[in-house]
Amino acid sequence: MATEAKKTNIKSLLALGLIPTALVLTSAQNFGGAKVFRVKPHNENQVSVMKYLASILQLNFWYPDSALHIIRQMEVDFHVSADQSNIVQTLMEKNKIQYEVLFPNLQEVIKKQIGNETNSTSRHSYTKYNEWHKISAWTARIAKNNPELVSRIQIGNTFEKRPMYLLKVGKKNGRGKAIFMDCGIHAREWISPAFCQWFLKEATQTYGKDQSMTNILDNMNFYILPVFNIDGYIWSWTQNRLWRKNRSKTSNSDCVGVDLNRNFGVAWGTVDSSSNPCKETYCGSSAESEPETKAVTTFIRNHLSSIKAYLTVHSYSQMVLFPYGYTYDDAPDHNKLNEVAKGAVKAISSLFGEEYKYGSSATTIYPSSGCSEDWAYSQGIKYSFAFELRDKGRYGFLLPESQIRPTCQEIVLAVKFIANYILNKTL
Repeated sequence: MATEAKKTNIKSLLALGLIPTALVLTSAQNFGGAKVFRVKPHNENQVSVMKYLASILQLNFWYPDSALHIIRQMEVDFHVSADQSNIVQTLMEKNKIQYEVLFPNLQEVIKKQIGNETNSTSRHSYTKYNEWHKISAWTARIAKNNPELVSRIQIGNTFEKRPMYLLKVGKKNGRGKAIFMDCGIHAREWISPAFCQWFLKEATQTYGKDQSMTNILDNMNFYILPVFNIDGYIWSWTQNRLWRKNRSKTSNSDCVGVDLNRNFGVAWGTVDSSSNPCKETYCGSSAESEPETKAVTTFIRNHLSSIKAYLTVHSYSQMVLFPYGYTYDDAPDHNKLNEVAKGAVKAISSLFGEEYKYGSSATTIYPSSGCSEDWAYSQGIKYSFAFELRDKGRYGFLLPESQIRPTCQEIVLAVKFIANYILNKTL
């Protein structure tokens, strides 16, 4: 009865236009009855309706990451709580906005990943999503079992004082060329950390057997951060599967977390970032305000002489992106970056035929600022790329475990392509 009354009240207020635009609803940790919609506004009026809905209700955007980017003919994915889904559906139908329901009950899909007891009790697996305690133990184990090839380095601590471990893989002793790769900067993008783990598996298991991998690791190092946003990742397992930010506290707000991929010191706080701690794209109190960001930037700055490429792994939408994200202007190395991205995409499609788009971030996905690949490029790391892994939105952030293997296999080919390109070119 209380839920029905609340729903009726919201409808009445909507009809009267009396819901304040600053309305903030507490995000339920149980997504029972929550729906995931995909909408496609066809005209400016429908775009305006979607942006208005986002201003008065809590539409949790999956793609794009905020209502600011909604334009005509764009497929927009978002989830909405059970008690608001009928309102959203009614208003979309009233305004003739084309939509489909991707998930009629979000909790059922989440339970398949988190609610599986065998997941929480089993050992680390490369074909399952692993909780942080398993990944942490794995980082120690893979270094111990492959001492000639892998070493583990602590580069800092998270806001909640968890150690951040980097895995160095390769035969070079600190000199020569290197690639820095991070995964899991956004907590809910679970396929991303799964890839970093898979890449380490491929490196250690095929070294000495696969000629390409052996040549790469004999001549360059990889610095791999398996989970950038550890605190947020744990929160996504224990409290809110769709959590994006880290878990830092802001002194003047009850809202928690900073979007670490808006916290880098390049065009910080300008495009697609918010100064509101309650927003998903909150950029922090200053550039590099977060200990996680600071740990990564400090390490990279200290190794700039050797790091020739920066790869950051995200999901979803199947893209290979490069600078710039904060402006539509071409980067000085645009043509070269475009050439490498094209080759990476070709390598990906060669395995299972999956289509990935490629191009500069602002023009290919949407503008954003304070992002890690733009920052790396600003430091002189020419070959800076962001990968958006599977899928194109059918499952979004809830990619089934059955797709971990093929996703990782195809992206390994792209990373090897980039590594070989760098080895064969004079930078």
